[in-house]
Amino acid sequence: MANFTSQDVMKLREQTGVGMMDCKKALVQTDGNFEEAIKYLREKGMASAAKKASRVAAEGLVKCVVSADKKSGVAVEINCETDFVARSDQFLELIAHIANHLLQSNATTVEEVLAEPYYLDTTKTISVLIAEATASIGEKISLRRFTKYVLDGNGIVASYIHMGGKIGVLCQISCENATAPALQELASNICMQIAASKPQVINIADVDASQLASEKEILTAQAKNEGKPEAVIVKMVEGRIHKYYKEVCLLEQEYVRDSSLAVKNVIADCAKSIGATITVDKFVRYEMGEGIEKRVDNFAEEIAAQLKGVQ
Repeated sequence: MANFTSQDVMKLREQTGVGMMDCKKALVQTDGNFEEAIKYLREKGMASAAKKASRVAAEGLVKCVVSADKKSGVAVEINCETDFVARSDQFLELIAHIANHLLQSNATTVEEVLAEPYYLDTTKTISVLIAEATASIGEKISLRRFTKYVLDGNGIVASYIHMGGKIGVLCQISCENATAPALQELASNICMQIAASKPQVINIADVDASQLASEKEILTAQAKNEGKPEAVIVKMVEGRIHKYYKEVCLLEQEYVRDSSLAVKNVIADCAKSIGATITVDKFVRYEMGEGIEKRVDNFAEEIAAQLKGVQ
């Protein structure tokens, strides 16, 4: 019989900033003793980590890991506060551990992953693993997002990391001749294409209808503002929509390694050479820190302020 209530768990979470599951575990370990639970969390380095929760973690790295058989793969972004820490051996080791854990995991959300026992040490959760690293490194560290692909049929999962972890791409490709060296090379090149050209969808059919309608409306208004007659406007919009497709659709894009070809032509040529159909099923492109509002600091002023404080 538990010697604490859900309200106790909530109170401990509010006071320490530690996750619900770990607060519950602390109360279980201390038989419901609130002060002992706080001590327990502090000893684990979790409560001290919580003090850093208000900081902005806008740096970090993207890591991609693919299984040996190329049937599954993971892309994950983990953030910290400074690029200096993101390049440290301890941070690199942490993101590698978490990426490899995700490769073994069936979790589908960040919350599920954080509550999971770490696969190499089931006495601690992923949340504890991150909290320990936060306490040791001295910066806020957070698991921001991840994507995992598991291929049921024939084909491969491929990945690409650009600029040492600033951009990461994961791509799933179906093909009956999955072991063909030409397919392996193509998959790698497609990942680089995605990293460089930032497609939003795979083909024209995938473009969101409302987004397309909005784009046509904008292009039509632009043409009208240029004073073009109606018949010319229609042709102009068609031409500009075609250009739009070449920007947002992977298969329509100019191939980065040969601009005279579209990506769909490169895939078709490879399919012909290996005698099998090739289909790009899905992809994800992570750019480290995208969408996070970064704090802008003047480093020289910060050091000067710190020096004044110790004089």
